[in-house]
Amino acid sequence: MKNIGIITSGGDCGGLNAVVKGAAQMAHKRGMSCYIIPNGYAGLYNLVEFDNLVELKPERIDMVQANPAGSEAGHSRVKIKNINDPKKYNRIKEGLKKFNIDGLVISGGDDTGSVIVDLSNNGIPCVHAPKTMDLDLQTYSVGADSTINRIAGYGQDLKTTGRTHNRIIVLEVFGRYAGHTAFRGGVAADADAILIPEIPIDFEVLYPHVKKRFTRRIEQSDVKAGTYLIVIAEGIKNSNNEELCDESAGIDAFGHKKLAGAGKYVCQELTKMLKNDPEIVEFMKKTRMYVPGLYEIPEVREVRPGHLVRCGNSSAYDINFGKEAGACAVLLLEKGMTGVTFVQISGNKIKYIDTQEAIQQRHVSLERVMLYESMGICFGRKPVAMNLEFEAAKTPIDRYL
Repeated sequence: MKNIGIITSGGDCGGLNAVVKGAAQMAHKRGMSCYIIPNGYAGLYNLVEFDNLVELKPERIDMVQANPAGSEAGHSRVKIKNINDPKKYNRIKEGLKKFNIDGLVISGGDDTGSVIVDLSNNGIPCVHAPKTMDLDLQTYSVGADSTINRIAGYGQDLKTTGRTHNRIIVLEVFGRYAGHTAFRGGVAADADAILIPEIPIDFEVLYPHVKKRFTRRIEQSDVKAGTYLIVIAEGIKNSNNEELCDESAGIDAFGHKKLAGAGKYVCQELTKMLKNDPEIVEFMKKTRMYVPGLYEIPEVREVRPGHLVRCGNSSAYDINFGKEAGACAVLLLEKGMTGVTFVQISGNKIKYIDTQEAIQQRHVSLERVMLYESMGICFGRKPVAMNLEFEAAKTPIDRYL
Protein backbone atom coordinates (compact mmCIF):
# COMPACT_ATOMS: atom_id res chain seq x y z
CA MET A 1 0.00 0.00 0.00
CA LYS A 2 2.00 2.94 -1.32
CA ASN A 3 -0.56 5.33 -2.82
CA ILE A 4 -3.97 6.14 -1.32
CA GLY A 5 -6.90 8.06 -2.78
CA ILE A 6 -9.28 10.06 -0.60
CA ILE A 7 -12.95 10.47 -1.54
CA THR A 8 -15.72 12.26 0.32
CA SER A 9 -19.26 11.66 -0.87
CA GLY A 10 -22.93 12.34 -0.20
CA GLY A 11 -24.01 15.34 1.86
CA ASP A 12 -21.54 17.83 3.26
CA CYS A 13 -21.21 18.36 7.01
CA GLY A 14 -18.85 19.21 9.83
CA GLY A 15 -15.71 17.15 10.42
CA LEU A 16 -15.07 16.07 6.83
CA ASN A 17 -11.94 18.14 6.43
CA ALA A 18 -10.67 16.52 9.62
CA VAL A 19 -11.09 13.11 7.92
CA VAL A 20 -9.12 14.33 4.90
CA LYS A 21 -6.39 15.81 7.07
CA GLY A 22 -6.19 12.85 9.43
CA ALA A 23 -5.87 10.40 6.53
CA ALA A 24 -3.24 12.51 4.79
CA GLN A 25 -1.19 13.01 7.95
CA MET A 26 -1.20 9.31 8.80
CA ALA A 27 -0.39 8.30 5.22
CA HIS A 28 2.58 10.67 5.14
CA LYS A 29 3.91 9.37 8.46
CA ARG A 30 3.59 5.78 7.19
CA GLY A 31 5.58 6.55 4.05
CA MET A 32 2.59 6.58 1.71
CA SER A 33 1.47 9.16 -0.82
CA CYS A 34 -2.07 10.47 -0.49
CA TYR A 35 -4.13 11.96 -3.34
CA ILE A 36 -7.48 13.74 -3.46
CA ILE A 37 -9.94 12.26 -5.95
CA PRO A 38 -12.23 15.28 -6.36
CA ASN A 39 -16.03 15.44 -6.47
CA GLY A 40 -16.90 12.09 -4.94
CA TYR A 41 -17.85 9.11 -7.05
CA ALA A 42 -18.22 11.30 -10.14
CA GLY A 43 -14.49 11.98 -9.84
CA LEU A 44 -13.75 8.30 -9.30
CA TYR A 45 -15.68 7.32 -12.41
CA ASN A 46 -13.88 9.96 -14.46
CA LEU A 47 -10.47 9.41 -12.87
CA VAL A 48 -9.05 7.95 -16.08
CA GLU A 49 -9.70 11.31 -17.77
CA PHE A 50 -7.68 13.37 -15.27
CA ASP A 51 -4.24 14.67 -16.22
CA ASN A 52 -3.08 14.92 -12.62
CA LEU A 53 -4.27 14.71 -9.02
CA VAL A 54 -3.49 16.89 -6.02
CA GLU A 55 -1.05 15.09 -3.73
CA LEU A 56 -1.40 15.94 -0.07
CA LYS A 57 2.23 16.59 0.73
CA PRO A 58 3.00 18.31 4.06
CA GLU A 59 2.78 21.81 2.58
CA ARG A 60 -0.61 20.99 0.99
CA ILE A 61 -1.86 19.29 4.15
CA ASP A 62 -1.18 22.56 5.99
CA MET A 63 -3.69 24.25 3.68
CA VAL A 64 -6.49 21.92 4.76
CA GLN A 65 -8.18 23.45 7.78
CA ALA A 66 -9.88 20.83 9.94
CA ASN A 67 -12.47 23.17 11.46
CA PRO A 68 -14.57 24.41 8.50
CA ALA A 69 -17.43 22.14 7.48
CA GLY A 70 -17.68 20.88 3.93
CA SER A 71 -14.89 19.02 2.19
CA GLU A 72 -11.69 20.03 0.46
CA ALA A 73 -12.22 16.95 -1.72
CA GLY A 74 -15.69 17.94 -2.95
CA HIS A 75 -18.83 15.83 -3.27
CA SER A 76 -21.38 14.45 -5.70
CA ARG A 77 -24.44 12.22 -5.38
CA VAL A 78 -23.58 9.40 -7.76
CA LYS A 79 -24.42 5.72 -7.36
CA ILE A 80 -21.82 3.74 -9.31
CA LYS A 81 -24.15 0.79 -9.86
CA ASN A 82 -26.65 3.06 -11.63
CA ILE A 83 -24.17 4.52 -14.10
CA ASN A 84 -25.26 3.67 -17.63
CA ASP A 85 -21.94 2.11 -18.62
CA PRO A 86 -21.40 -1.68 -18.64
CA LYS A 87 -17.65 -1.17 -18.31
CA LYS A 88 -17.85 1.23 -15.36
CA TYR A 89 -15.86 -0.92 -12.93
CA ASN A 90 -13.09 -1.54 -15.45
CA ARG A 91 -13.03 2.18 -16.18
CA ILE A 92 -12.59 2.92 -12.44
CA LYS A 93 -9.78 0.33 -12.19
CA GLU A 94 -8.05 1.86 -15.20
CA GLY A 95 -8.20 5.27 -13.51
CA LEU A 96 -6.73 3.88 -10.30
CA LYS A 97 -4.01 2.09 -12.26
CA LYS A 98 -3.19 5.28 -14.17
CA PHE A 99 -2.28 7.01 -10.89
CA ASN A 100 -0.94 3.88 -9.15
CA ILE A 101 -3.56 4.16 -6.42
CA ASP A 102 -3.63 1.00 -4.30
CA GLY A 103 -6.64 1.71 -2.08
CA LEU A 104 -9.30 4.27 -1.19
CA VAL A 105 -10.35 6.00 2.01
CA ILE A 106 -13.99 6.98 1.45
CA SER A 107 -16.02 9.08 3.86
CA GLY A 108 -19.80 9.09 3.57
CA GLY A 109 -23.09 7.81 4.94
CA ASP A 110 -25.37 4.89 4.13
CA ASP A 111 -25.62 5.63 0.40
CA THR A 112 -21.87 6.13 0.13
CA GLY A 113 -21.39 2.97 2.18
CA SER A 114 -23.58 0.97 -0.19
CA VAL A 115 -21.24 1.99 -3.01
CA ILE A 116 -18.24 0.96 -0.90
CA VAL A 117 -19.79 -2.50 -0.59
CA ASP A 118 -20.33 -2.53 -4.35
CA LEU A 119 -16.76 -1.42 -5.10
CA SER A 120 -15.31 -3.96 -2.68
CA ASN A 121 -17.33 -6.75 -4.30
CA ASN A 122 -15.85 -5.69 -7.62
CA GLY A 123 -12.25 -5.90 -6.44
CA ILE A 124 -11.62 -2.26 -5.56
CA PRO A 125 -10.07 -1.99 -2.07
CA CYS A 126 -11.59 0.71 0.12
CA VAL A 127 -12.22 1.55 3.77
CA HIS A 128 -15.19 3.55 5.07
CA ALA A 129 -14.75 6.55 7.37
CA PRO A 130 -18.37 6.95 8.56
CA LYS A 131 -19.94 10.34 7.86
CA THR A 132 -23.53 11.50 8.12
CA MET A 133 -25.11 14.31 10.06
CA ASP A 134 -28.20 12.05 10.38
CA LEU A 135 -26.42 9.85 12.97
CA ASP A 136 -28.26 6.81 11.59
CA LEU A 137 -25.33 4.48 10.86
CA GLN A 138 -24.53 1.61 13.22
CA THR A 139 -21.69 3.66 14.66
CA TYR A 140 -21.00 7.30 15.38
CA SER A 141 -20.59 9.26 12.16
CA VAL A 142 -18.69 12.46 11.41
CA GLY A 143 -20.96 15.50 11.18
CA ALA A 144 -23.68 14.55 13.66
CA ASP A 145 -22.37 16.48 16.66
CA SER A 146 -21.74 19.62 14.60
CA THR A 147 -25.24 19.53 13.14
CA ILE A 148 -26.93 18.82 16.47
CA ASN A 149 -25.15 21.78 18.02
CA ARG A 150 -26.27 24.06 15.19
CA ILE A 151 -29.88 22.87 15.44
CA ALA A 152 -29.80 23.50 19.19
CA GLY A 153 -28.46 27.01 18.59
CA TYR A 154 -31.08 27.85 15.98
CA GLY A 155 -33.85 26.51 18.18
CA GLN A 156 -32.71 28.58 21.15
CA ASP A 157 -32.29 31.69 18.98
CA LEU A 158 -35.74 31.35 17.45
CA LYS A 159 -37.34 31.63 20.86
CA THR A 160 -36.45 35.33 20.87
CA THR A 161 -38.58 36.07 17.82
CA GLY A 162 -41.22 33.60 18.98
CA ARG A 163 -41.58 35.30 22.35
CA THR A 164 -41.55 38.78 20.82
CA HIS A 165 -44.52 37.95 18.59
CA ASN A 166 -46.20 35.31 20.81
CA ARG A 167 -45.75 32.72 18.07
CA ILE A 168 -45.60 28.95 17.98
CA ILE A 169 -42.38 28.08 16.13
CA VAL A 170 -41.99 24.92 14.05
CA LEU A 171 -38.34 24.19 13.23
CA GLU A 172 -37.94 21.55 10.50
CA VAL A 173 -34.51 19.90 10.18
CA PHE A 174 -32.80 17.21 8.11
CA GLY A 175 -32.64 13.58 9.16
CA ARG A 176 -34.63 11.62 6.58
CA TYR A 177 -36.21 8.57 8.25
CA ALA A 178 -34.28 8.67 11.53
CA GLY A 179 -34.93 11.42 14.04
CA HIS A 180 -31.57 11.66 15.82
CA THR A 181 -30.72 15.24 14.86
CA ALA A 182 -34.20 16.56 15.66
CA PHE A 183 -34.26 14.56 18.90
CA ARG A 184 -30.84 15.57 20.20
CA GLY A 185 -30.98 19.10 18.81
CA GLY A 186 -34.48 19.60 20.19
CA VAL A 187 -33.51 18.40 23.66
CA ALA A 188 -30.51 20.74 23.67
CA ALA A 189 -32.69 23.67 22.51
CA ASP A 190 -35.19 23.09 25.33
CA ALA A 191 -37.88 22.36 22.75
CA ASP A 192 -41.40 21.84 24.04
CA ALA A 193 -42.22 19.19 21.44
CA ILE A 194 -40.01 17.00 19.26
CA LEU A 195 -41.54 15.12 16.34
CA ILE A 196 -39.52 12.28 14.81
CA PRO A 197 -40.18 9.65 12.12
CA GLU A 198 -40.06 6.84 14.67
CA ILE A 199 -43.31 8.06 16.28
CA PRO A 200 -46.37 8.88 14.10
CA ILE A 201 -47.93 12.19 15.14
CA ASP A 202 -51.25 12.21 16.96
CA PHE A 203 -52.43 15.82 16.76
CA GLU A 204 -55.06 15.07 19.39
CA VAL A 205 -52.13 14.67 21.79
CA LEU A 206 -49.86 17.38 20.39
CA TYR A 207 -52.44 20.17 20.26
CA PRO A 208 -53.51 20.08 23.94
CA HIS A 209 -49.82 20.12 24.94
CA VAL A 210 -49.19 23.16 22.71
CA LYS A 211 -52.31 24.96 23.92
CA LYS A 212 -51.75 24.38 27.63
CA ARG A 213 -48.07 25.29 27.75
CA PHE A 214 -48.24 28.20 25.29
CA THR A 215 -51.24 29.89 26.90
CA ARG A 216 -49.88 29.37 30.42
CA ARG A 217 -46.64 31.15 29.57
CA ILE A 218 -48.40 34.18 28.16
CA GLU A 219 -50.94 34.38 30.98
CA GLN A 220 -48.22 34.14 33.63
CA SER A 221 -45.96 36.70 31.95
CA ASP A 222 -46.04 40.22 33.33
CA VAL A 223 -45.72 41.53 29.76
CA LYS A 224 -47.99 38.83 28.27
CA ALA A 225 -45.21 37.26 26.20
CA GLY A 226 -44.52 33.61 25.46
CA THR A 227 -43.61 31.08 22.80
CA TYR A 228 -43.63 27.33 22.13
CA LEU A 229 -40.93 25.53 20.14
CA ILE A 230 -41.48 22.37 18.08
CA VAL A 231 -38.47 20.70 16.43
CA ILE A 232 -39.40 18.20 13.74
CA ALA A 233 -37.50 15.84 11.45
CA GLU A 234 -38.30 16.08 7.74
CA GLY A 235 -39.38 12.42 7.53
CA ILE A 236 -42.19 12.47 10.10
CA LYS A 237 -45.46 10.58 9.60
CA ASN A 238 -49.04 11.20 10.64
CA SER A 239 -51.18 8.88 12.76
CA ASN A 240 -52.04 6.89 9.62
CA ASN A 241 -48.32 6.22 9.12
CA GLU A 242 -48.28 8.36 5.97
CA GLU A 243 -45.20 10.39 5.08
CA LEU A 244 -45.70 14.14 5.28
CA CYS A 245 -43.80 15.21 2.18
CA ASP A 246 -44.21 17.21 -1.01
CA GLU A 247 -44.50 14.64 -3.81
CA SER A 248 -43.49 17.29 -6.38
CA ALA A 249 -40.00 17.52 -4.86
CA GLY A 250 -38.85 14.45 -6.87
CA ILE A 251 -36.16 11.88 -6.04
CA ASP A 252 -32.37 11.99 -5.75
CA ALA A 253 -29.69 9.93 -7.52
CA PHE A 254 -30.09 7.10 -5.01
CA GLY A 255 -33.86 6.86 -5.52
CA HIS A 256 -34.82 8.59 -2.26
CA LYS A 257 -37.67 11.07 -2.09
CA LYS A 258 -36.52 14.64 -1.57
CA LEU A 259 -38.37 15.14 1.68
CA ALA A 260 -40.11 18.47 2.07
CA GLY A 261 -43.30 19.87 3.52
CA ALA A 262 -43.42 18.32 6.99
CA GLY A 263 -43.09 21.65 8.79
CA LYS A 264 -45.71 23.27 6.59
CA TYR A 265 -48.13 20.40 7.27
CA VAL A 266 -47.71 20.69 11.05
CA CYS A 267 -48.27 24.47 10.86
CA GLN A 268 -51.46 23.98 8.86
CA GLU A 269 -52.86 21.34 11.20
CA LEU A 270 -52.16 23.36 14.35
CA THR A 271 -53.58 26.52 12.76
CA LYS A 272 -56.81 24.66 11.89
CA MET A 273 -57.14 23.40 15.44
CA LEU A 274 -56.52 26.87 16.87
CA LYS A 275 -59.22 28.33 14.59
CA ASN A 276 -61.73 25.67 15.63
CA ASP A 277 -61.09 26.07 19.35
CA PRO A 278 -63.47 28.64 20.94
CA GLU A 279 -61.29 28.79 24.05
CA ILE A 280 -58.48 30.33 21.98
CA VAL A 281 -60.62 33.36 21.11
CA GLU A 282 -61.37 33.81 24.80
CA PHE A 283 -57.66 33.50 25.57
CA MET A 284 -56.78 36.15 22.97
CA LYS A 285 -59.39 38.51 24.44
CA LYS A 286 -58.32 37.83 28.02
CA THR A 287 -54.69 38.68 27.19
CA ARG A 288 -55.72 41.79 25.21
CA MET A 289 -54.35 40.47 21.92
CA TYR A 290 -57.59 39.90 20.03
CA VAL A 291 -58.19 42.10 16.97
CA PRO A 292 -61.29 41.18 14.87
CA GLY A 293 -60.44 40.01 11.37
CA LEU A 294 -56.73 40.66 11.85
CA TYR A 295 -55.38 38.86 14.90
CA GLU A 296 -57.81 36.30 16.22
CA ILE A 297 -55.51 33.33 16.92
CA PRO A 298 -51.79 32.94 17.66
CA GLU A 299 -49.52 32.55 14.65
CA VAL A 300 -47.79 29.27 13.88
CA ARG A 301 -44.60 29.86 11.89
CA GLU A 302 -42.38 27.34 10.09
CA VAL A 303 -38.60 27.80 9.88
CA ARG A 304 -36.37 25.58 7.73
CA PRO A 305 -32.67 26.29 8.25
CA GLY A 306 -31.89 23.71 5.57
CA HIS A 307 -28.21 23.56 4.68
CA LEU A 308 -27.30 26.03 7.41
CA VAL A 309 -27.23 23.10 9.85
CA ARG A 310 -24.49 21.36 7.85
CA CYS A 311 -22.16 24.27 7.11
CA GLY A 312 -20.03 26.74 9.09
CA ASN A 313 -17.66 25.39 11.71
CA SER A 314 -17.26 21.86 13.03
CA SER A 315 -17.57 20.86 16.66
CA ALA A 316 -14.44 19.85 18.53
CA TYR A 317 -15.85 16.33 18.87
CA ASP A 318 -16.28 15.95 15.12
CA ILE A 319 -12.78 17.24 14.45
CA ASN A 320 -11.34 14.71 16.90
CA PHE A 321 -13.41 11.83 15.58
CA GLY A 322 -12.83 12.85 11.97
CA LYS A 323 -9.07 12.81 12.34
CA GLU A 324 -9.23 9.44 14.08
CA ALA A 325 -11.51 8.01 11.37
CA GLY A 326 -9.26 9.22 8.54
CA ALA A 327 -6.04 8.08 10.20
CA CYS A 328 -7.38 4.68 11.23
CA ALA A 329 -8.87 4.09 7.77
CA VAL A 330 -5.35 4.42 6.38
CA LEU A 331 -4.06 1.91 8.94
CA LEU A 332 -6.82 -0.53 8.05
CA LEU A 333 -5.93 -0.20 4.35
CA GLU A 334 -2.29 -0.78 5.20
CA LYS A 335 -3.25 -4.06 6.88
CA GLY A 336 -5.27 -5.13 3.85
CA MET A 337 -8.56 -4.90 5.77
CA THR A 338 -10.98 -3.53 3.19
CA GLY A 339 -14.75 -3.35 2.81
CA VAL A 340 -14.95 -2.34 6.47
CA THR A 341 -16.09 0.72 8.42
CA PHE A 342 -14.08 2.36 11.19
CA VAL A 343 -15.96 2.44 14.50
CA GLN A 344 -13.53 3.83 17.09
CA ILE A 345 -10.07 3.56 18.52
CA SER A 346 -10.07 2.42 22.12
CA GLY A 347 -6.68 2.24 23.76
CA ASN A 348 -4.48 0.55 21.16
CA LYS A 349 -7.39 -1.23 19.46
CA ILE A 350 -8.87 -0.03 16.19
CA LYS A 351 -12.45 -1.27 16.10
CA TYR A 352 -14.31 -1.81 12.83
CA ILE A 353 -17.30 -3.62 11.35
CA ASP A 354 -18.26 -4.78 7.86
CA THR A 355 -19.58 -1.84 5.89
CA GLN A 356 -22.66 -3.84 4.92
CA GLU A 357 -23.50 -4.00 8.62
CA ALA A 358 -22.54 -0.39 9.33
CA ILE A 359 -25.01 1.07 6.84
CA GLN A 360 -28.07 -0.64 8.30
CA GLN A 361 -30.23 2.25 9.50
CA ARG A 362 -30.29 2.89 13.23
CA HIS A 363 -33.29 4.68 14.71
CA VAL A 364 -33.88 6.73 17.83
CA SER A 365 -34.25 4.57 20.94
CA LEU A 366 -37.86 4.76 22.08
CA GLU A 367 -36.70 3.83 25.58
CA ARG A 368 -34.61 7.02 25.59
CA VAL A 369 -37.63 8.96 24.34
CA MET A 370 -39.61 7.75 27.37
CA LEU A 371 -37.09 9.42 29.67
CA TYR A 372 -37.69 12.80 28.06
CA GLU A 373 -41.44 12.24 27.93
CA SER A 374 -41.34 11.78 31.68
CA MET A 375 -39.74 15.25 31.88
CA GLY A 376 -42.61 16.85 29.98
CA ILE A 377 -41.46 16.99 26.34
CA CYS A 378 -44.21 16.02 23.89
CA PHE A 379 -43.35 13.55 21.12
CA GLY A 380 -46.77 13.62 19.48
CA ARG A 381 -48.10 10.59 21.35
CA LYS A 382 -49.47 9.77 24.77
CA PRO A 383 -46.45 9.46 27.11
CA VAL A 384 -45.38 5.90 27.74
CA ALA A 385 -44.42 4.97 31.30
CA MET A 386 -40.84 3.86 31.80
CA ASN A 387 -40.10 0.35 33.06
CA LEU A 388 -36.85 1.21 34.78
CA GLU A 389 -34.04 -1.15 35.66
CA PHE A 390 -30.83 -0.25 37.46
CA GLU A 391 -27.45 -1.78 36.78
CA ALA A 392 -23.92 -0.92 37.89
CA ALA A 393 -21.64 -0.12 34.92
CA LYS A 394 -18.78 -2.60 34.62
CA THR A 395 -16.54 -0.57 32.30
CA PRO A 396 -16.43 3.06 31.15
CA ILE A 397 -18.44 3.72 27.98
CA ASP A 398 -16.52 5.53 25.25
CA ARG A 399 -19.26 6.17 22.72
CA TYR A 400 -21.36 9.04 21.45
CA LEU A 401 -24.83 7.55 21.38
